[in-house]
Amino acid sequence: MSVEHKGAVHSREADIEDFLRALREFLLVNHANLLPLYDTFAQESRFARAWIAPSLVDLQDGSEILEVGAGLMLLSCQLQREGFFVTALEPIEGGFSMFSELQGVVLQYADKNGFAPRLFPIAAEELQTEKVFAFAYSVNVMEHVRSVPRALERICRSLVVGGEYRFTCPNYYFPYEPHFNIPIILSKRITKMVFSEAILRSSRVTDPIGTWASLNWINVRQIQHIVDKTNGLTLRFDRDLIVHTLERVALDPDFAKRRSAWVRAVIGTIVKLGIHRFTRFVPALLQPIIDCRIKRHCLGKEC
Repeated sequence: MSVEHKGAVHSREADIEDFLRALREFLLVNHANLLPLYDTFAQESRFARAWIAPSLVDLQDGSEILEVGAGLMLLSCQLQREGFFVTALEPIEGGFSMFSELQGVVLQYADKNGFAPRLFPIAAEELQTEKVFAFAYSVNVMEHVRSVPRALERICRSLVVGGEYRFTCPNYYFPYEPHFNIPIILSKRITKMVFSEAILRSSRVTDPIGTWASLNWINVRQIQHIVDKTNGLTLRFDRDLIVHTLERVALDPDFAKRRSAWVRAVIGTIVKLGIHRFTRFVPALLQPIIDCRIKRHCLGKEC
């Protein structure tokens, strides 16, 4: 797969708020029915841009970036505006076909304004690019890939030496399933047996059956095992994201409404008391959220 891009037309300092505001105005006039979905994911793109900010500081203008599971393409478009060359992977399947219409509108808008990223409608496991990207990232995608080992292998091969893949997703070692807001009982199979009615009737996801089927039960120990078996990779888990996530649940009404009432109540209390700040000291293995950085030093015959 070759990777070719249009030249970026904006500076690194291009403000994501300018982009999101202008796109919302366009949708309001032309696609008002899509605004509720857009508003939810616009907020997610703000969070994601702030989350990856430290990883972008040392990248040069024109650096190649890969987004795995780009969804509505909002952050991919923004990074293209900032002067990076962005390739986005997004097959839109397994409970996420609702994104198709809005994704198309976003891409048309970005193309018209000269900052559309390159889109490949493939899964991470199908990526064939090698030694291209200085940085790759994904937000709440790795729990949906068909094969975690294969996806990590293909993404890491696509990195240049010194490149990094950073991703966040749930940690299924922690006994809570965030898409359905249910406790985990030992395994995916047993959890489904116990909570089958709640899963099938869930109103928190558009396609409960498809979404449940897509979950792969990824966890910190599994990632450690995969990286340990692969030459030329180093692994690091950051532990501060849990603090920011708890604050979002307590302070961001739109984000909070995706959680059950009892979860909001518990988190609201610990944030009010300031106890949540101590969660950064919990080992990554036991945190509910994975914030993982995998860096490529060499791979295969190079090592």
